[in-house]
Amino acid sequence: MTENTFDTVFIGGGPGGYVGAIKMAQLGHKVAVVEMRKTLGGTCLNVGCIPSKALLDSSHKYEELMHSFKNHGIHAKDVSVNLSEMMARKDKVVGDLTKGIQGLFTKNKVTYINGFGSIKSQSEVEVKAEDSKTSVLQTKNIIISTGSDIARIPNVEIDEKTIVSSTGALALGKIPSSLIVIGGGYIGLEMGSVWKRLGTKVTVVEFLDRITPSMDSEIAKQLQKSLEQQGMEFKLGNKVLSAENKKDKVILNIESVADGKKEALEAEVVLVAVGRVPYTKDLGLEKVGVKLDERGRVVTDHHFRTNVPNIYAIGDVITGPMLAHKAEEEGVAVAEIIAGQAGHVNYDAIPGVVYTHPEVATVGKTEEELKKAGTEYKIGKFPFLANSRARAVDDTFGLVKILACKKTDKILGAHIIGADAGTMISELVLAMEFSASAEDVARSCHPHPTLNEAVKEACLAAAFGKALNF
Repeated sequence: MTENTFDTVFIGGGPGGYVGAIKMAQLGHKVAVVEMRKTLGGTCLNVGCIPSKALLDSSHKYEELMHSFKNHGIHAKDVSVNLSEMMARKDKVVGDLTKGIQGLFTKNKVTYINGFGSIKSQSEVEVKAEDSKTSVLQTKNIIISTGSDIARIPNVEIDEKTIVSSTGALALGKIPSSLIVIGGGYIGLEMGSVWKRLGTKVTVVEFLDRITPSMDSEIAKQLQKSLEQQGMEFKLGNKVLSAENKKDKVILNIESVADGKKEALEAEVVLVAVGRVPYTKDLGLEKVGVKLDERGRVVTDHHFRTNVPNIYAIGDVITGPMLAHKAEEEGVAVAEIIAGQAGHVNYDAIPGVVYTHPEVATVGKTEEELKKAGTEYKIGKFPFLANSRARAVDDTFGLVKILACKKTDKILGAHIIGADAGTMISELVLAMEFSASAEDVARSCHPHPTLNEAVKEACLAAAFGKALNF
């Protein structure tokens, strides 16, 4: 092969692209990744999952110091926030991790090309560099892994200063006195939590009559209850009409979905967090006839192959939840499939996590989905208030909820709201991957005292109708 000839070229170096490229290189392929950002890792690492979790952790530490440490006999005076130092820590975390990916590329002999990639033909990827110079890569396979972009709404112009996307919300120069979040989904609630903990008055405006619409409704209600107790305000069932800058504030005009009543809200900053859309702009898909669906997503079969045989797509540009770990699994699977192996992703066992406090983690079916499908099920619940470790660490809000098949006891869904739920859900993801029953988990020995004992107890309740410690 020549320098610009490859077995496979990934367009996009986010979680799906970089993980898939590493796996493909490990399987013996000559691989290149074309990424338009100057750093690898995509939205998740650069302006999404990682920086938001860094700020969530920093703000949570401040919140604990101000409000919770006294319960442990720890008292502090003259506590303050240095936002620039907090942001610098966040940036260092991101920088270290992006450099780490480049190191993995070097280790696995993956070629990294910085520039905007587009499909020139079925076997060619054109790369436009920052200086506008172009080059062409020859390849046997093309994988579209370009991720997603922020969704926008009419009459609300994002300037990343006073009307911001999640990207701007991660880089505010000062702590705003007030923040309106448009959208009651994962991203909006997480970013709202960061600034609420640091002293901002936060109001969430949501079109629907509930937050986190894809979540089990019981758990969603618990999450809203907790966030309200922390001081976050919610205006549900309201449509956003427009936003306008006036001196040092933003006026947001909303309208009730139920009765059409209009209202004007004021805030120093407005965050638009109404979801994300697949990034397929200017990729040259029309040149080779790659089909898109009605929502602009690339259409693929169960092997991630588009209607053009040697062109594949993974991650946020195809159907399914827009999650970094989903994209990573698809990256590994498509690499194995192209290499002649049996790559596979179990979409019934893809967890989702909201990194507020309390955290919410979920996998599998919700109660609403089971009812709609006519599936007979049983429920097992266990509150953290009855868990000894939760009591010991003074973090008792929430519960574990298990949904199991009424006939077979197979776990169909699991939902956790509480401290460290995002880590705890992995046990139940593994259980569902191996088609375990609630009794299987209930009969496995859990160390004491741990938060995961609540999972065991909830599974006991699902399998036998009773928990031991509640």
